[in-house]
Amino acid sequence: MAPSEIDIVEEKRLKRSLKSYIWDTWDKSPEERKFLGRLDACLLTYAALSYFSKYLDQQNVTNAYVSGMQTEGGNQLNYITTAWTCGYVIGQIPSNMLITRIQPSIWIPAMELIWSILTMLLATSKNFTHLLVIRFFVGLAESTFYPGIQYVIGSWYKPDELGKRACIFHTTSAIGPMFSGFLQAGAYNGLNGRYGLAGWKWLFIIDGIITIPIAILGFVIMPNLPHNTKPSFLYTPEQLDMARRRMEEVGRKPPAKYTWRKVKGFFKTWHWYTLVPLYILFNNGSNPSTSMIFWLQSFNTPGKTVFTIAQINVYPLGMNAIQVVTTLVWAWWSDAVQARWPPMIFAGLWSAATCTVLAATSLYGNVTLRWVFYYFTLVSGGLSGLILAWANELCGDDNEKRSFVVACCNTFAYVFQAWLPIVLFPQVEQPRVEKGTIATIFINLAMIGFALLTFALQTRDRRRARRRRAQEAAAEIDIEEIEAEDPEDEELEDKTRDAERAVAIQVLPS
Repeated sequence: MAPSEIDIVEEKRLKRSLKSYIWDTWDKSPEERKFLGRLDACLLTYAALSYFSKYLDQQNVTNAYVSGMQTEGGNQLNYITTAWTCGYVIGQIPSNMLITRIQPSIWIPAMELIWSILTMLLATSKNFTHLLVIRFFVGLAESTFYPGIQYVIGSWYKPDELGKRACIFHTTSAIGPMFSGFLQAGAYNGLNGRYGLAGWKWLFIIDGIITIPIAILGFVIMPNLPHNTKPSFLYTPEQLDMARRRMEEVGRKPPAKYTWRKVKGFFKTWHWYTLVPLYILFNNGSNPSTSMIFWLQSFNTPGKTVFTIAQINVYPLGMNAIQVVTTLVWAWWSDAVQARWPPMIFAGLWSAATCTVLAATSLYGNVTLRWVFYYFTLVSGGLSGLILAWANELCGDDNEKRSFVVACCNTFAYVFQAWLPIVLFPQVEQPRVEKGTIATIFINLAMIGFALLTFALQTRDRRRARRRRAQEAAAEIDIEEIEAEDPEDEELEDKTRDAERAVAIQVLPS
């Protein structure tokens, strides 16, 4: 975090009114409140709707698989998911580097339009290979969205605003699967066989129909960055000037020229080495949530149906409802105390305890207990926005580094997501997957360790920044005292030069 951002955060913490803890714009000036309301209405609305459609697409593959898409045994679903993940991993870092140079308001909606068309094409697939190829390109198009939107959000909002915004739109990652479950149930019951198409194929068609208008809306209301958004019917020149000043106040830098020295500098500070592992561990700390749908399916035998296909798709949605609530709790808590790490510790411990219960109890001994703890498996699922908000703040003094670190967090998380679930949660071992559930306990504990390490290094940098500013202020006072004496005295001129040299030395980065 840049020194100026530290000062602003601490000053705001002292001056904040009670109502600002409910919603941060309520203690701002009318002009700033109006600007933020308009920005929220445009950026967050588009981000939330698009992320909803993205997660609707991700979840509908699982729902379609258990609703008739499955044609073979083994780990077919895991391979379909891995094909999507490979495309998703390849595109993220290049895309995030690109949107520091081009207009996000064009690039992101255009990619959304492409993935919506590809999603509808899934309904035309004739075999397993077709599914794999299309899912790869869907993942490639979708890779532009999440790290890009988090970077754009981090370019507009201050620290006391950022956590809530990053998490509010992230809640749609839970709402999307909830809607997908009901959508699949409706498609299967109402459209199965219509025009010769199976119910699971209708799900992909409906998903594309929902997403295309959202992409078109993005071309209209999605902003660029503060430095290159032009005045329009949405934002006045005065509001855009305010936006730039707001980022200057917290040390959030605009794009600068790429150089080899700058790129090497991305790896010369600690931020990449703690934030990326932290995000990887978070992203792989909720995998037991995939087991509930298979657990419900396992109650059915060839001669007995306990849960219908519609029930199998709908009953697990309680997990997502709990994720929505906990995500908002983590966001408001984090912004209120102006610290990102406390919710990570609490959610990590809760998730580790949940995995312990799932690993230690039998599948069918206490159905109610297991049902409840399956619902708890996504309590840490809402930490993504907080971790990336933290990355936006910690790397705010270098725009390109900020974009790179945000993209790397999501990219490397999915590098592990491409193979780790196959190893720890193979489909053929569902729903028990004991080794995967036990491993997830330690993944959550490791996440807690990296959150604490990041906080410790942030605290160290804050102390160093305060010490440098104190030394600089003291040296400047010495210069003023010297200059107040006889200006003709050559000895005093030498003292002045020595003092100025001391200031320059003291403010060099350690």
